[in-house]
Amino acid sequence: MFLRPACRRLRGDHGNGQRMKIVVAEKISPAALKIFRDEADFELVTAEQIQGDLISAVRDCDALVVRSAANVNAAVIDAARRLRVIGRAGVGVDNIDIDAATRKGVVVMNTPGANAIAVAEHTLGLMLSLARFIPRADQSTRAGKWEKKSLQGTELRGKTLGIIGLGRVGVEVARRAKAFGMRVVAYDPFVSQQLAHELEIELLALHPLYAASDYISLHVGLTPQTVGMINASALAKMKTGVRIVNCARGELIEDSALLEALGSGQVAGAALDVFSKEPPKDNALLNAPNVIATPHIAGSTNEAQELVGVQIALQVKEYLKRSVIQNAVNVPSLSDEEYAELHPYMELAEKLGTFLSQLSNGNAELISVSYHGRLADRKTALLRNSVLKGTLKQSIDSVNLVNAVSLSSERGITVQEQKRPEDGGAGNVISLCLRTHQGEHRVRGTVLHGRSPRLLDLDGFDVETPLEGHLTVLRNRDVPGVIGQIGTILGKNGINIANFALGRNETGRSSGEAEAMAVVQTDQPVTAAALKELSSIAAVTSVRAAQI
Repeated sequence: MFLRPACRRLRGDHGNGQRMKIVVAEKISPAALKIFRDEADFELVTAEQIQGDLISAVRDCDALVVRSAANVNAAVIDAARRLRVIGRAGVGVDNIDIDAATRKGVVVMNTPGANAIAVAEHTLGLMLSLARFIPRADQSTRAGKWEKKSLQGTELRGKTLGIIGLGRVGVEVARRAKAFGMRVVAYDPFVSQQLAHELEIELLALHPLYAASDYISLHVGLTPQTVGMINASALAKMKTGVRIVNCARGELIEDSALLEALGSGQVAGAALDVFSKEPPKDNALLNAPNVIATPHIAGSTNEAQELVGVQIALQVKEYLKRSVIQNAVNVPSLSDEEYAELHPYMELAEKLGTFLSQLSNGNAELISVSYHGRLADRKTALLRNSVLKGTLKQSIDSVNLVNAVSLSSERGITVQEQKRPEDGGAGNVISLCLRTHQGEHRVRGTVLHGRSPRLLDLDGFDVETPLEGHLTVLRNRDVPGVIGQIGTILGKNGINIANFALGRNETGRSSGEAEAMAVVQTDQPVTAAALKELSSIAAVTSVRAAQI
């Protein structure tokens, strides 16, 4: 996705013939440096020239290029009087103060997907090492042993690989696994069935994937929903003798649970390139004989490092010369007046997406956004992207306002927009529909008093409630006593009700089949045990919890 920022010179110069200064604070490939040197109006300063004095180097620079070591904090950004863009040769931007950059109007770019091939190849290498005991075979042979019988392995051919997370890396892993004759299944709620069909991948829910897979490879980002997802409960649902590969984030796995499963034989082996703490000092997993460990090198190949350097150099050049933003991780520029008007509705849009994604089952196929009232005449692209960000961030930690559309497109999700300025009534309303292959949900919301996002209705039920905190949605047959039972169960579990919105559907009342819906806002999260009790109420047909 390309955006042209407001209030920027299209040619990228300073209007007085002054050359643009690019500071490359860390070592990148010679091919990347050549891209800058070939531009007559660029002045290049390399890491060797600045000798670690980053603040002095950036005072009059237009662009700063870093990898992972340079600490681009608020002090560095504030010292840069002319800085317009920070380029990160890689994916993670933990070493850059994004908020400080955004406040100063500095675009921050990274290079997602540039090392996807490298990570995919390392993943397959680890799978082969697990299957054929390659590290142990090497060690025993060097020790003068000849342990052919005990080192008899298995083939990848005919085995089932379960991929959790079907982004760029996951897709590349799937393609290579298919070449080995493996059956590939995947879990990713934000990939369409059509895209999976084209890739000859079977989409499964998480628990069926656990039960079917001989190998499981993790390729999801780190979000509140994915932290510790491979825990004792998940491991117990897996096929006995499963092998697990993690080249994503160490925090996805609970180390103690994995260690216990390795010891019991529930997990035959694990190959880990990432750890919750790096370097992994005193990690008991390193002492397990059926664990293969590498030092976070999946993306570290000569080709990948050259590619990320060349890619960020091209992106920075395009921005300085033509003001084209690619792979930005922060919000594009708005005027003060535009930002003041749109920001509350951007927050509303994101929260509507976050709320609806937590209520939906199945793989997303369509996201439709409608704007009612004066909003329909504004720059709705940011509102649309806010919806997509809120919807996708449940499984993609790298999604932001700039890349949300491209990430949706990659996953085969259709995105639609409608503008209805005539039916907004007295205020501005955003409507959202999220359709999966299992059904669809619809919400409408608005902003009260200029600052408070508010849910107006859900699936046709009038359930006005604040869009924040812990929300539990219950659908039930409209019979006496349900509200009392809900309150009793929550109270018994020490959960205080902050707001209770009840909507009723009068259709079917004469036949006794009328429905009701409640959205309950609580001060504390509703525990799994409490949700189970709520679902056991005879009249309740569904219960879902959401965190906004």
